[in-house]
Amino acid sequence: MKRYHTTFLLAFILAFSYSSAQQTTTLTGVIKDANTNELLPFTNIIIFNTTTGTSSNEDGRFEFTGLNVGFVRLQVSSLGYEPFISEEILLSAMRPNYVEIALTPTTTSLEEVRVVASPFAQRIESPLSLQRIGLDVIERSAGASRDFSKVLQSFPGVGSTTSFRNELIVRGGGPAENRFYLDGIEIPVLNHFSTQGASGGPVGILNVDFIREVDFYSSAFPASRGNALSSVFEFRQIDPNPERPAFKATVGASELSLSVNTPITENTSGLFSVRRSYLQFLFDQLGLPFLPTFNDFQFVTKTKLNRRDEITFLGVGALDQFRLNSSPDDTEENRYILSYLPVNEQWNYTLGASYRRFIGSNNFLVALSRNHLNNTIFKYADNDDSSPDNLLNDYVSDEIENKLRFEFVANPGEYRLSAGFNLEHANYYNRTTNRIFVNDVSRLIDYETNLDLFKYGVFGSVSRRMLEERLRLSGGVRVDANSFSSSMRNPLDQISPRASASYAFLPEFLVNASVGRYYQLPPYTTLGFRDENGVLQNRFNNLKYIRADHFVAGFEYRINSNTRATIEGFRKRYADYPLSVNEGISLASKGADFGVLGDEEVTPDSKGRAYGAEFLIQRRSPEGLSYILAYTWVNSEFTDASGDYVASSWDSGHLLTLTVNKNFNRNWDAGLKWRYIGALPYTPFDRNTSELVEAWDVRGREYLDFSRFNQERLDPFHQLDLRVDKTFFFERFSLGLYLDIQNVYNFQSRNPARLVQALDENDSPIIFTAENDSRPRYELRELRTSSGTVLPSIGVILEF
Repeated sequence: MKRYHTTFLLAFILAFSYSSAQQTTTLTGVIKDANTNELLPFTNIIIFNTTTGTSSNEDGRFEFTGLNVGFVRLQVSSLGYEPFISEEILLSAMRPNYVEIALTPTTTSLEEVRVVASPFAQRIESPLSLQRIGLDVIERSAGASRDFSKVLQSFPGVGSTTSFRNELIVRGGGPAENRFYLDGIEIPVLNHFSTQGASGGPVGILNVDFIREVDFYSSAFPASRGNALSSVFEFRQIDPNPERPAFKATVGASELSLSVNTPITENTSGLFSVRRSYLQFLFDQLGLPFLPTFNDFQFVTKTKLNRRDEITFLGVGALDQFRLNSSPDDTEENRYILSYLPVNEQWNYTLGASYRRFIGSNNFLVALSRNHLNNTIFKYADNDDSSPDNLLNDYVSDEIENKLRFEFVANPGEYRLSAGFNLEHANYYNRTTNRIFVNDVSRLIDYETNLDLFKYGVFGSVSRRMLEERLRLSGGVRVDANSFSSSMRNPLDQISPRASASYAFLPEFLVNASVGRYYQLPPYTTLGFRDENGVLQNRFNNLKYIRADHFVAGFEYRINSNTRATIEGFRKRYADYPLSVNEGISLASKGADFGVLGDEEVTPDSKGRAYGAEFLIQRRSPEGLSYILAYTWVNSEFTDASGDYVASSWDSGHLLTLTVNKNFNRNWDAGLKWRYIGALPYTPFDRNTSELVEAWDVRGREYLDFSRFNQERLDPFHQLDLRVDKTFFFERFSLGLYLDIQNVYNFQSRNPARLVQALDENDSPIIFTAENDSRPRYELRELRTSSGTVLPSIGVILEF
């Protein structure tokens, strides 16, 4: 494999020695009113930070010719509208480049106050705790391999585990506390091989070629977005091109993909993509003990019936297959992994449709969607499936949701009003056979559940600009309820008020604050859990919505047209968090692993607190140098069964990330990312329980000592990633190559100590009995491992 990597890298460097001339292209688009959707004539459009400009014609359309390929931003201004700077737009020489830009009317005349356009996102409902992530950051982020979840690690407040997975840890909250929307449709599953009941997984599902921008809220959530405690993500896709088809093929570090951007009818155009991994071949060649394969699809069609009526259809889905390697490298660590690792296979999809209608300066949206997750997990003792008696775990689950959401937005004068409701029907099915060892007894959990759940929410908000646009105020409220139990049925028990304010002492200096109460439904795996008697035990235990109160305040200083600095302090207070009965710990510290979160008996007795501060300095430049320097100090704690606060699994203390990107002549780009994660806590093993033959045979690995939960710490983690991009242009196609090297200086991260069976000369486990205990025990010894290796990968992007 080393020889293979060396040869491949040499070929890549030789290919880069070839240089191509700078290509030019055309950009077309329309300018419209954000409130009425009417096209705006005679609007000024300038390529940001240049003197190249044009104006929209009487139909609101504009065109640039002779633009260099690459990323650009547009600066747009028109009398009576707020000045606007767009997100990055990737210009290609091989396809038509098309964009639609909506301007927001202003009630303040330009003579009254100096209005300055900002290249950084700010919404009146969310004046802080909002990051807008553009395509340039996603495409060029070092170490991310065009995977959005890894890109997010560059921003303040975002922690992660030190593994290869995509858990999102936002301001000390667990990975189950995040919600994701794609063009207004909720996408419950964002990663392949996702942890059911949480959001993490090793590889993202969404095709970044279709993403125009992402709004990341770490607090101050819009009232229309419920069921989130730590973050909300709004993915917006590019506008499909109405002129002619374009194709893009990509060979990434682990997969092949093909996408199409094409007109369909006179009023309809669409985006389509498919992707398939070849990880199973790579993992087999590397001698790893498991062989995964993933497939996914994504599409969106947009139909403009007229200027006032728009219809969108979209879909995203994945098929994840997994098998154990029958002949991996014969290492002690591989044997350890095979001893406990189950087979986990999944498929999921989300299909949605939305209809938007503009009525004067108002509009409404009706969104319908359906999503389905099927999760299958099984494990045989010694991976021998020849006998049903060897079955340790057999889990089959379906989560199906059907959703309707209605939103109405009105813009009367200086106010902005929004209101709406959502209705949902969920069906959760689970058939579980699972052998566990708890309280010194081996138990068989064997149940089947089929749970129907009706949910609804009502929301509204009002916003206003005052004092010549210097002061911006917003307030909102939503209520939620469902049919699971009496403790969740009354909507007055889940009232979620929220308010925010922003004041500009100077056009460049703002003071921002927000406060809000948010509720989230526990995962379906917890709601549907049944005991040995078939009772919904967690309904009997009076399970409730999880509550989080947010308090945030901060400053923003816009240093110049490309650079800003922000400081925010935050505090979150949690209540009614599910507490594991078997382990005595909060579910808030779980979810960073494969499998299932919450399929167990719990009580709503855990409380939590997360607090800290963030610092960000960010420069965004379509040409030249861009960087993000983000630092977060965070403490995260949740109570255990005794009511004592203990460190959560995400209590890293310090997070520091530096991300740098630079554009060079002749279509070269280079970037780096260095990140530091403070010492994460972990729980030491319980040797006494782990040695028991009856216990080990059930689990195949060590048991943790939850009486010492998270009392040990790993070493701090740090890593440097580098990336270089080069694009070649030919007459009828373009070829892009990138080299992405993760962990350049080969940092080794110490893992928690593990236990493995000691073997005799015949490779059989050694069994003994203790002096005061007649139960047979395995002789175990510690296995100490580290993770981390230099990981180069090469990608090829063909566009035609």
